[in-house]
Amino acid sequence: MSPRTELKVSRRSAIAPFFAMEVMRAANERAAAGKDVLHLEVGEPAAGAPSRVIAAAHAALDGSALGYTEALGNPKLRGAIARRYRDVYGLDVAPERVVITAGASGGFLLGFLAAFDAGDRVALAEPCYPAYRNILTALGIEVVALASGPEHRFQPTPALLDAAGPLDGLIVASPSNPTGTMLDAESLAALAQWCGDHGARLISDEIYHGITYGDRATSALSFSNHCVVINSFSKYFAMTGWRLGWMVVPEALLPGIERLAQNLFVSPPALAQIAGRVALDCGAELDGYVEQYARNRALLLDRLPKAGFDKMAPADGAFYIYADISGLANDSQTFCARMLDEIGVATTPGIDFDPKRGRNYVRISFAGTPATIERAAERLIAWRR
Repeated sequence: MSPRTELKVSRRSAIAPFFAMEVMRAANERAAAGKDVLHLEVGEPAAGAPSRVIAAAHAALDGSALGYTEALGNPKLRGAIARRYRDVYGLDVAPERVVITAGASGGFLLGFLAAFDAGDRVALAEPCYPAYRNILTALGIEVVALASGPEHRFQPTPALLDAAGPLDGLIVASPSNPTGTMLDAESLAALAQWCGDHGARLISDEIYHGITYGDRATSALSFSNHCVVINSFSKYFAMTGWRLGWMVVPEALLPGIERLAQNLFVSPPALAQIAGRVALDCGAELDGYVEQYARNRALLLDRLPKAGFDKMAPADGAFYIYADISGLANDSQTFCARMLDEIGVATTPGIDFDPKRGRNYVRISFAGTPATIERAAERLIAWRR
């Protein structure tokens, strides 16, 4: 029996789409129709998880019931991640402060819910990863967009924060998606100091740590014991579909995060946690992946200007080129749709990352195979002639 009136749909679900996923769907539809596609739209390492990770997963499937773990994650994995902070960053992190999550996305949700209330004001620099903005909006948290441009290296600054009014939080990402720019230690320390002085919670997205092309990335934990750090096995560890991430959180937030994790997720995926422990010891293979990204990056930085993409963010880390296309088109969404339709190259329109200025930008991922990147560059050059 149908209702007499239309049933309610929540306003909180009326958030913007994740355009990178929309492009991927269109690209997959093209592929299903028998046409070729070069995927440069999503940040997904082409190589996949290291071989030892796959072997460990097979062994676990054969020999374990794979039941629930604790809501905050397997204690052995939490301890191994804590040791990683000592080995990589020289930081003493208590294993109890490490929280295993269902991908970095699960970490953002838990962190935002634990740190902020509806109506709080949280700043982020645009362009940025769109899920920050969309999750905050769905939770009723006010997003304070900082219009950060090339002159700021697309990163927040204390001056931009001063102009934003009272804030309850700040999200930073270094290396950043979509620009690949990084905050040096001095700049990150200044932002942590600003947050401390103004009572704002610092959330540091560090999921691209390990993928840099010069200086190593610095963790916000070096400058603040009150920040929330979020990381993932998806990028450096090349385990996107395993949906495994982690957080390092202040002790004051732990009880709330545990209660939220119990009720929202029960526990992180058990199989992924077993695999994650092995991934932490696969540095040599994973660093080989980064060397491949570096070669892909060098190729695009050399070839893209020949296709008219001559204004690009520095790409200090991660695996993206954020290119200004204002000299080529005035609508990045239409531009990307044409590129996919006419030459089979899938890229992401900048409106995903910056709703106001993103029409002038596109993001190009170089996480794919060298052959994919080479072919895409050739097609782009021929297309723009």
